Amino acid sequence: MVTTILVGVLALVVGIALGFFIARKYMMSYLKKNPPINEQMLKMMMTQMGMKPSQKKINQMMNAMNKQGK
Repeated sequence: MVTTILVGVLALVVGIALGFFIARKYMMSYLKKNPPINEQMLKMMMTQMGMKPSQKKINQMMNAMNKQGK
C-alpha cells in the first residue's frame, strides 16, 4: 500500500518535471521560428498599409505594445 502511493507520487513528480521541460523546449523553438514583432516588422506593416512610418510613431507603437504585453 505504501509503496503504491510512493510510486504514484514519484510518477507524478517525474511527469510534472518532464512536462515542464518539454513545454519549455517547444516554446523556445516556437519563438525562434515566429519571433515577436520588432521595429523593422512594424515599419514594413505600416508601409504596406500606406502609412509613412516615422521613428517617433514606431517608438510610440512599440511602447504601447510592450505595455499591453505586460
